[in-house]
Amino acid sequence: MNAPVDQPSQAAGRTLPYAGVRVVEFTHMVMGPTCGMVLADLGAEVIKVEPMAGDSTRNLLGSGAGFFPMFNRNKKSIALDLKSAEGMEVALKLILSADIVSENFRPGTMDKLGLGYDALSKLNPRLIHVSHKGFLPGPYEDRTALDEVVQMMGGLAYMTGREGDPLRAGASVNDIMGGMFGAIGAMAALAQREKTGLGQAVQSALFENNVFLVAQHMMQFAVTGKPAAPMPNRISAWAIYDVFKVKDGAQIFLAVVSDTAWAAFCDAFDLTELKTDACLGSNNDRVRARAWLMPLLRKHLERYSAQEVAGLFEERGLPFAPITKPQDLLDDPHLNATGTLAPITLPDGRPCKTVLLPFTLGEGRPGVRMNPPRLGEHSVALMQDLGYSKPQIEAMCGRGIVRGESNV
Repeated sequence: MNAPVDQPSQAAGRTLPYAGVRVVEFTHMVMGPTCGMVLADLGAEVIKVEPMAGDSTRNLLGSGAGFFPMFNRNKKSIALDLKSAEGMEVALKLILSADIVSENFRPGTMDKLGLGYDALSKLNPRLIHVSHKGFLPGPYEDRTALDEVVQMMGGLAYMTGREGDPLRAGASVNDIMGGMFGAIGAMAALAQREKTGLGQAVQSALFENNVFLVAQHMMQFAVTGKPAAPMPNRISAWAIYDVFKVKDGAQIFLAVVSDTAWAAFCDAFDLTELKTDACLGSNNDRVRARAWLMPLLRKHLERYSAQEVAGLFEERGLPFAPITKPQDLLDDPHLNATGTLAPITLPDGRPCKTVLLPFTLGEGRPGVRMNPPRLGEHSVALMQDLGYSKPQIEAMCGRGIVRGESNV
């Protein structure tokens, strides 16, 4: 069962910053739900309005199987038929009780439903309306976008892959960051509302988010006049900043990014001749020498195990990293010790761990107050709060306008 929904939003014994803020979200997939998750983790009451069949990500396979449980914790679920007048009436009552409405439908969909910002702001001028789109208003705004689409057209796939072999990043980076920027925009609008008394429209977009991610490479061209090379082909700013294959075929990432670190590295691995070589005296010297230096270092390090290399780097405060698979992180001692991984119960009743927001508030982490909701889990309670009687709710459930726990 989910944790009680009426318990206060607490972190380290203190009320969370957005406790008392109500968010009604009409979202699916990753981008919109991420925005709601961030606000929910920070204490907001987030109500997820789902279609009668449920958010489609509840049943995705493969790489989509983690979408719903990851991005919908700490939320309530109400399932409504928005094509019916009565279902729309319930949705509108929820919206008018809210501080924030969040959506990620195609452009114009909310306006057609009568739930766009222009219509809703006339009913509630304090309402903040957050839209998550593929593109900000402009020539591309009506295009259909996905994370992979904007990675390809926004330079990120080019930078990630090898020359002539564009490669998307290994996570939904634009969806997740786009949702985070939607939440930041909502937070800014809440702060401004304190001053003006008025809400406003906020919009976040996948393409513009992606361009923000590659902006450092755009600025590199502006500063140097030279195009940025894809990451596998780049001229690194650091001489040693690579994955090395060591004993028994294991791999480890090693970084030596200063002259002091170079001296420590040479001492650790008995490379006195390289340490005293005037041709390698500075980082830039070592960058210019990479063509012959890197093969030499790779050959030298092959005799060490990954554990030995990690130990020597850690002793000297040098950056290193094992090459880790995502599933292995569930047992990571640091993540478990710091509370980054928290227990949840999936909608089907299975226990597992989830990943919390990557920051602390005081000495605590914004945690899990409610498990990812079952479809329509909170429909009845929310409708009762809106003034609907039990017979009215039962009748609407019977006609397929509302889905509640009793008819799941």
